[in-house]
Amino acid sequence: MTNAKSMLITGGAGFIGCHAATHYAERGWRVTVFDDLSRRGSDINWDHLQRHGDVRCVRGDVRQPGDLDRAFVKTGGVDAVLHLAAQVAVTTSVTDPRHDFEVNALGTFNVLEAVRRHAPGAGFVYASTNKVYGGLEHHDVIERDGRYDFAALPNGVSEAEPLDFHSPYGCSKGAADQYVRDYSRIYGLRSFVVRQSCIYGTRQFGVEDQGWVAWFTIASVLGLPTSIYGDGKQVRDLLWVEDLLGLYDLCLERGRPGSIYNAGGGPANRASVLQVLAELEHQLGRPVPRTFDDWRPGDQRVFYSDNQKAADELGWAPRTGVADGMAQLFAWVNEHATAIARARAA
Repeated sequence: MTNAKSMLITGGAGFIGCHAATHYAERGWRVTVFDDLSRRGSDINWDHLQRHGDVRCVRGDVRQPGDLDRAFVKTGGVDAVLHLAAQVAVTTSVTDPRHDFEVNALGTFNVLEAVRRHAPGAGFVYASTNKVYGGLEHHDVIERDGRYDFAALPNGVSEAEPLDFHSPYGCSKGAADQYVRDYSRIYGLRSFVVRQSCIYGTRQFGVEDQGWVAWFTIASVLGLPTSIYGDGKQVRDLLWVEDLLGLYDLCLERGRPGSIYNAGGGPANRASVLQVLAELEHQLGRPVPRTFDDWRPGDQRVFYSDNQKAADELGWAPRTGVADGMAQLFAWVNEHATAIARARAA
């Protein structure tokens, strides 16, 4: 085990980070998780990871360069970095844009500089977002079969789509996205940008303004109010978290440094908000009450990824269908309903 590769995961107590830590530890990596535990539910994931013998947990804040330096020193050498730490909600970015900027843009800059100082040869994967493409207003949207769809993009949005940062969140994540790309060109870092769509799965303590599939599942099981922003016909492509980790694997194994990849469920795994609620009603065997509210700033009526670049260059494609993924998520929420309710009350 002393010759095992070493990985640092920022935001490692978050939903994706917790899965990534377990995923790589089980494959023989020495994993260090770095997190400030600011997000609801992260303390539960933190406790879960601390019971995992192959994962080291280091508390720290990406806004503080000294915290990152200490984390890199503690690892004793890093072969790969997954940068998942982020402020993740558009609504929060609108109400507190400075905090959003400091975590997403400045925090990513700090992580890049720490990698450049301590581990310039490490593979570096950055979790970006489809929000860098903006509202996509220049693409005609139609209504088809009770949900929105692109009029002329049957395969979805590709990486060739012009960048159009919309909302403070889009700006902060987009700036970080471009910094990660440029640090490969200017400093030779082995960096990769993964522009993620709607990632869902177990250990996701979703809230109303982020992680909506998990949030609807939690609300339906706990009997909490469910609000729909907009008319519910908006469409996203859903990507199961383990499928996303498969793309991270391929980036680190054979990706060309500086590459940017879309990562979504793609056309085959798109669903509207109303369709997700219908699936939950099928799982529950009863209706899920809901109310409707105004559209949120920067909310796209439809988005699904064209994943062809990752397929062509890395051989990657999603494997988990929406019905199968939602059934697994529903079972997990039911099994952990008490702990989830306790986390919400904390």
